[in-house]
Amino acid sequence: MGRTIVFALLASSATAFTAPSRPFRHLHASSTTLPATSSPEAATKNSEDVSLGWNSHVPIDAAPDTLVRGTDLGTPGNEGMRRKFEAMCREAQNDICKAIEELDGAGKFQEDVWERPNGGGGISRVLSKGEVFEKAGCSLSVVYGTMPPEAVASATDRGADRAKGMKPGERVPFFACGLSSVMHPRNPFAPTMHFNYRYFETDGGAWWFGGGTDITPSYLNEEDMKHFHGTYKEVCDKHDPEYYAKFKKWADDYFYIKHRGETRGLGGIFFDDQCNKDPEEHFAFSKEALGSVIKAYTPIVAKHKDDEFTQEQKEWQLMRRGRYVEFNLVYDRGTVFGLKTGGRIESILMSLPETARWEYNHSPAEGSPEAEILDAFKNPREWV
Repeated sequence: MGRTIVFALLASSATAFTAPSRPFRHLHASSTTLPATSSPEAATKNSEDVSLGWNSHVPIDAAPDTLVRGTDLGTPGNEGMRRKFEAMCREAQNDICKAIEELDGAGKFQEDVWERPNGGGGISRVLSKGEVFEKAGCSLSVVYGTMPPEAVASATDRGADRAKGMKPGERVPFFACGLSSVMHPRNPFAPTMHFNYRYFETDGGAWWFGGGTDITPSYLNEEDMKHFHGTYKEVCDKHDPEYYAKFKKWADDYFYIKHRGETRGLGGIFFDDQCNKDPEEHFAFSKEALGSVIKAYTPIVAKHKDDEFTQEQKEWQLMRRGRYVEFNLVYDRGTVFGLKTGGRIESILMSLPETARWEYNHSPAEGSPEAEILDAFKNPREWV
């Protein structure tokens, strides 16, 4: 038997703060302005000087009504959309965490809240060692800062020009708000799920929406895939008849592990650089897609959380998690962006599972369930 390497990848968000984590309370966003700085001049200077930084995250006891600072503090941009997108993310974070706790039955999300001197901050929630979920995370971030041109490129797709108005090599002031989540169940027959929905602006006047929801099973169940993909096809079809086919292929292409010649999972939808319609139209689509996470995912976990499994099936799940780690650390745009802009490490690495496995030169037996799903990873299929 080949040598086996097992890694424990601990990315609990509790370790970065001196203040203790605590069970989350339900939060409601309002239009109250967070006084991030004392003057417009100070706000502008902070935005130029900070550009984030690894130690720029200050723990606070409770989340303010909003992490978006007002444009009267020297920040150009669409303040109304910034506030509305943050409010949408916070409402979804509450709803999703509540649904996952109810499904788990024992685990509770621990919450960390932080802010940055130049404005913005975040709310991270992580459930560890639950009955159903080994680890589940759901993190909100509101970010002000500047980023080098290469970070702008890593935050967008297809080389889109998001640094317009800036000189070559000049750092680009930006605003970003997003909600990101990964759920890792214990049972090998219950799939991992990931989503991220985000809104970006740069001081040069560019803005765009991005996001998506995708699923990563270890074993193939076509009924589950029809439910998951069917849920998102319904959402897409309400907004644009071309969305599902386009965004489904985008997900298959984006979540591709080039050095393995296979996808991370069985896809879903993925979209980026959405700015070709009215901002309200893009917002409405993002809101409905984010609001469909519970419907698309939790029935599948509820169906499989108590399935019997063998040690060999558990080991296969851990090997697939190894692929998950490889993609996130090598290719994932959000991870690269966070690392290049000095984001909060515990939040950036929240997506990693607690345990994963790499077995030397492993190949599943021909005709096995493991070989069946590996074929689906290598040859993306249509599910609806």
